[in-house]
Amino acid sequence: MAKIKIKKGDLVQVISGPEKGTTGKVIEVNRETERVIVEGVNRVTKHVKAGQSARGSRTGGLVHTEAPIHVSNVMIVDPETKKPTRITTRVEQVERDGRTKNVRVRVAARSGKDL
Repeated sequence: MAKIKIKKGDLVQVISGPEKGTTGKVIEVNRETERVIVEGVNRVTKHVKAGQSARGSRTGGLVHTEAPIHVSNVMIVDPETKKPTRITTRVEQVERDGRTKNVRVRVAARSGKDL
């Protein structure tokens, strides 16, 4: 299982597939299957049967929702250049309560800005 550097809430761009070039915010990351759900990307139509839910009745019909795509098909968007970039890390020393602590910070490889 590969390490996934993309997190929930990141702005990503699709780099391959039919949705290539589309940007969106990450809604969910599944580390076991190495897939992400991106807002507005890979929308599918599901046929939902009308029935009873926990809060009351649910109407049936067509429901449009996002389907997961593989994490290798998306790249994070650089906050400065607005282009896709890789993610690197930098270790910073932070002082709290008189003690220093090493903290890893995610950095955009293209511009060097913090993510």
